[in-house]
Amino acid sequence: MASLKQQHLKDLVNRHSFFEDVWDVARRIPKGRVTSYGAIANYLGTKMSARMVGWAMNAAGYVKPKVPAHRVVNRNGMLSGKMHFATPDLMQQLLEKEKTEVKNDKVVRFNDIFWDPATELIL
Repeated sequence: MASLKQQHLKDLVNRHSFFEDVWDVARRIPKGRVTSYGAIANYLGTKMSARMVGWAMNAAGYVKPKVPAHRVVNRNGMLSGKMHFATPDLMQQLLEKEKTEVKNDKVVRFNDIFWDPATELIL
């Protein structure tokens, strides 16, 4: 039986098209690149909704096609969402599999590999 938190996330998935918009943007992040919750929120025209983008990433494990939630980090390149993955180091492993270096829970060369949907995607 699903936990109350898991059920709440599944309910959110079914109700919020904002989440679908977030996932659509996240699916476009190229391998080896990362973006931030705030950059996605800004691109979607809801600059103050970075936390909601985080909730969408948290719920991303319940949707198909898959969402590369590991490519979304905080504004400083920290793996702030790592606790929502199956294991504490899975987010880092997925990034490293794509040749993204991580040290001390932070993306190395964050500014160099940062992917800004506002400049990379056309609305």
